[in-house]
Amino acid sequence: MALIQHVMTKKLSRALLARHKGAPLCRSLRTLLPNEQKPPDPSSSSPSPLHLSPASQSLSRVWRSFSSSTTTVVSTEEYPNAHHPEAAEYLKRSSVAVEEDDKDPFFDKTSALMEVEDRPGALAEMLSYFAAHHVNITRLESRPSKKQYDDQGQGRLVFDMYVDFEGSRGIARVDALLQELGEHSRSLLVLDRTEVPWFPRQAWQLDTIANRVLDAGVDLTSDHPGFSDPVYRARRGELAQIARQYRHGETIPHIAYMPAEIATWSAVFRRQDELLRRYACREYLDILALMKEECGYGPESIPQQADITRFLARRTDFRLRPVAGLLSSRDFLNGLAFRVFFCTQYIRHHSRPLYTPEPDICHELLGHAPLFADPDFADFSNEIGLASLGASDEEVKKLAACYWHSVEFGLCRQHAAGTELSQEQGNETASSIKAYGAGLLSSFGELEYACGGEEGKEGGPTFLPWDPEVAAVQSYPITTYQPVYFVAESLLDAKEKMRRYCEKKMSRPFYARYMPEVQSIWVDRAVRVGKKVG
Repeated sequence: MALIQHVMTKKLSRALLARHKGAPLCRSLRTLLPNEQKPPDPSSSSPSPLHLSPASQSLSRVWRSFSSSTTTVVSTEEYPNAHHPEAAEYLKRSSVAVEEDDKDPFFDKTSALMEVEDRPGALAEMLSYFAAHHVNITRLESRPSKKQYDDQGQGRLVFDMYVDFEGSRGIARVDALLQELGEHSRSLLVLDRTEVPWFPRQAWQLDTIANRVLDAGVDLTSDHPGFSDPVYRARRGELAQIARQYRHGETIPHIAYMPAEIATWSAVFRRQDELLRRYACREYLDILALMKEECGYGPESIPQQADITRFLARRTDFRLRPVAGLLSSRDFLNGLAFRVFFCTQYIRHHSRPLYTPEPDICHELLGHAPLFADPDFADFSNEIGLASLGASDEEVKKLAACYWHSVEFGLCRQHAAGTELSQEQGNETASSIKAYGAGLLSSFGELEYACGGEEGKEGGPTFLPWDPEVAAVQSYPITTYQPVYFVAESLLDAKEKMRRYCEKKMSRPFYARYMPEVQSIWVDRAVRVGKKVG
């Protein structure tokens, strides 16, 4: 795979072409994308400004990747400094234009199919046209053509080359490239863009989906503990309104929680703190200790989401975002693609502090927030989010099931430091199974149920090895304890298996990557997003 731009140095260009020269076409070329970048250290809920001189209001990066089976890959991207006020406004204007003509620089791509003979130097020759016209390739794939012979009937193998590149017809350099490719390949076909369901492509577009709540946070059912409490319902309405008014890039508003709300939080925190020390995974406990020092976690007060966001962003570039109520699976998972977690601000009713029929701030801040500071868990969550972008309804349903069985109710195996299980042990005890799912970490009853007994004990839950392909179709109850839990070997194991599932089992026709420097989604090939719903 080669990503080539005109800013490549001559020396690097020669090295790239020399590596290809004299070699037959690669049978298999895999897509290579921008490497992960260390996130900036923010001072607010938005990323901190990149330190660029006034004369240089663009960010240039060179991405390099090496593989034993692929050539050196070099790409240089230039785009405005998204954190400069004028650039942020530019990005917002350009994204509005995307809704009309799909000219977003991260989405304006062309897909083409060429027939190329399998001969020494053929790939290098084709790549040289892209370099000469300053066009960047984003994806390249070769397949043996059904045509096994050339037009003269000679037995030379012909390859179909599928290539996606930046730009579209009407741009002079793209038109010139297509003309030259047509003249020097056996055939050239520009392919139609594949249409996929609408999804946000820049972080500010999360403002659109954040208010598409399935319930407004105040629509309580008759069996809700706060249904008949007008004061509680009014408070829920007040917090929902604050969430609806929030916009991307703003500092999350400070919430002055009332004494009854703090008392409810305190009851939950004190009850859960003891169990967490016994049953939570090590990564969670280490981070929770830091959050007690830096974010105000404790029984005396409810932590503020702005403080938590600053803490998370410094470590993994994850952020919380206020939301008024429950979102659809698609909208919620889309937020994770931007490393954003939609977070409620209301708390359960004080009459039953150890019970909630819905996610509340105890679930969000005690269950979810700490592990977003762990790199493996943060990347794992981001993988699920990226896979949801443009996915079919059926695939979103499967991703939601994977999320449920991992991020909400996932377990992992961990042993006490310096100890190992003997080979004679037939069953593992609770000391080796730890919780990382938020639904467990915020529920004293189910946490003990899942981790406090002997594995395989009659009447207890079933434990299965973490396998996203199995989890994607595993049914689950919402109002009772889970009958089945998936157990990963580690958070890294959970992430790697989820990544492989998304790469190999998802049928979505493109690959997506989050670009933190410009808070945008990059895709590797030409797609057309459908009309926005709602």
